[in-house]
Amino acid sequence: MDTHRLGTTSTGITRLGFGGGPLGGLYEPLDDATAARALEAAWEAGIRYFDTAPHYGIGHSERRMGQMLRSKPRDAFTLSTKVGRLLVPQDPQGRTDESFAVPATHRRVWDFTRDGIRRSVEDSLTRLGLDRIDVLYLHDAEQHFEDALRHGYPALAELRAEGVVGAIGAGMYHPGKLTRLVREAGPDAVMLSGRHTLLDHSALDELLPACTERGVSVVAASVFNSGLLATDRPAPGARYDYAAAGPELLKRVHRIADVCQAHGVSVPQAAMAFPLLHPAVAGIAVGMRTEEEVRRNVAAFTTPVPPDLWTGLRAEGLLDERTPLPPAG
Repeated sequence: MDTHRLGTTSTGITRLGFGGGPLGGLYEPLDDATAARALEAAWEAGIRYFDTAPHYGIGHSERRMGQMLRSKPRDAFTLSTKVGRLLVPQDPQGRTDESFAVPATHRRVWDFTRDGIRRSVEDSLTRLGLDRIDVLYLHDAEQHFEDALRHGYPALAELRAEGVVGAIGAGMYHPGKLTRLVREAGPDAVMLSGRHTLLDHSALDELLPACTERGVSVVAASVFNSGLLATDRPAPGARYDYAAAGPELLKRVHRIADVCQAHGVSVPQAAMAFPLLHPAVAGIAVGMRTEEEVRRNVAAFTTPVPPDLWTGLRAEGLLDERTPLPPAG
């Protein structure tokens, strides 16, 4: 797979990355063997960018990802994880974690201080069993943004200067706050969740122009908007941004699917190809939990999308006029 550098760093990512959220048991339990097969299938398919976080399954995702990556040459892949939440052990008392289907063995504590971030990195390296992290993001800092900007980002810059990490940035769903980070701090990359997709074009307002102007790379995550765009037609109970999709959204997806069908393209194909139309986007990170999902997504990602699809979507009012389009075929 093609590799693109993040910002002006020497750190590169494959255009399709493996998103580690589902490895933490997102929505439903996941066993180690199934996770291992999914990761191996991704490696065999040529994926070399792997993204995780302490938040995902309170450490399960990092542990599972590290177990696979430890068997590979260290310079052959790029690994990103995140900081901002420390995991503190607790008695699970038979409870399940509030966000992931795993025993509640830890609780999350927000911490964007220098000491908290350095501790988080040490803890992540222990769970991963690796000697370094390639990309480090401030995670979900929307409600703690001033602390993350004033204290968290300088701590990341210090780790980069020390050679502990190769590239730094933030992973959030709020384009406006990421735009502030780009303009005031100058990160190498930002990971934008669910706001540069077929259903949400809000990153075109300020974030993507700011990244283009300042040479900051974008990694688009949640390109399926929590599953609504993951199938040719919305599945029963399909989610949008982790909640049940409303009727207007479902209607819009069906309209997108109609145009895709007319051009011989699946909705997941279009959903993965769309973010990469913008030159600021270095790659996408797609959450996957099974070997079958990996193979299906890789097949869709590597199948070319005809340029006429985009003009067709634009003609139907389903694509923002500011979206850069390739030459029509």
